[in-house]
Amino acid sequence: MAHIHHALGLHLHQPLGNLLTLFNSEAENWEAKQILWCYDRITRMLEGYEDIARLHISCSGTLLKQLEDPAIQKTFRDVADINDFMERFRRSPIEFVGSGLFHPVYPLIPKEDWDAQTEWWKGLGSKMLGRPHFNGFWPPEMGFCMEMIPMLKRHGYRYVLVDCWYIKPKREMRWEERRYRPYIARYGGEEIIVIPRDRELSDAQESGLDPGWFQHELYERTKWCDFPALVTTWTDGENGGWFRSADVKSSFWGSFYHEIMNRYRAGTLGFIPTHITEFIDKYPPDEEVEVHRGAWNTGDHWGGDFTQWTGGLLQRKGFDEIRSASAYYHKTKKLFDERREAINSAEEVRQIIIDAYDTILTAETSCNFFWGGAWVHKSFENLEHAYRLLDIANEKLGTKQAVEAVQK
Repeated sequence: MAHIHHALGLHLHQPLGNLLTLFNSEAENWEAKQILWCYDRITRMLEGYEDIARLHISCSGTLLKQLEDPAIQKTFRDVADINDFMERFRRSPIEFVGSGLFHPVYPLIPKEDWDAQTEWWKGLGSKMLGRPHFNGFWPPEMGFCMEMIPMLKRHGYRYVLVDCWYIKPKREMRWEERRYRPYIARYGGEEIIVIPRDRELSDAQESGLDPGWFQHELYERTKWCDFPALVTTWTDGENGGWFRSADVKSSFWGSFYHEIMNRYRAGTLGFIPTHITEFIDKYPPDEEVEVHRGAWNTGDHWGGDFTQWTGGLLQRKGFDEIRSASAYYHKTKKLFDERREAINSAEEVRQIIIDAYDTILTAETSCNFFWGGAWVHKSFENLEHAYRLLDIANEKLGTKQAVEAVQK
């Protein structure tokens, strides 16, 4: 049997405004505190294991924007010192990966907006997490399609996480090959390394698992591997009592993570904790696959058809309106660029257009579509505001006829 390596990841995410909403709710105030303690706890749980700890974290842009907010920091000052745990994040050995600023499902939003969602997250992520560069990319909701590859390469990403169910081999492959090997995927003349996430083991990681069972399960799943195997598990890192429990000994960290680290240090674990960058540096992939379009599984849906976000009429209408508003923005931006030199209030108009685009990108957040039709109104409210701003910009540009043409 080949050497077995394990890459463990946690995804941290909160919808925009959610921390404050929970905190101000009498019924949900305790939940807000537990979430902040989850974030504060992470680096503390690595103390004493710095030499062997291998952990990946993806932070949504919507979470980072809240943690950056001085009002949020002040509100939670008696719960957790946000500046302190963010500074510990920056000093930590954690391998952080990039994402999209407003946590959009990339295959469902206009391609013209992919660069902004990606580049704007990088700016915020570098500032908040203290990393000048991010090797890996976590697609929000694991929503991935091959068309994203050239965009990810433009922004300097080396690898992207994908769900193992969507690996599409170019030859007949064994079950374990699809799950436990990095591959190369190519599209549009560009290539990127794809890292399959083991869906079933990740489900186990999310809800509570015994370290002995996990150790045995990794052995059974990889015993026929005749190659260096990379088992990747990735789950939310602040949802459920398994992560939120204040009793560390019975939580993910005390019951599972520390025990795994202790066994590794004692030489009895049977696999090697690793960072993904560390693994692909040592074992660079040389075989190509394709990846089916899809997202990760949710409670009710398998992810391949995006039903969680598009299954209802209101959800689909929301994405229709996003595409319309995005097209309106890009048309307006083009007109502005063409006429900028002739406009007296060019800087004012530029800022209006930027504000409109920020509002459209906000409307694209996956959270507005995850809960059926319950939150779609938030996207419509964002888009109405964006339309008003773009109307004002076009009036100042003197491009009313262009406005009417786009709206038709």
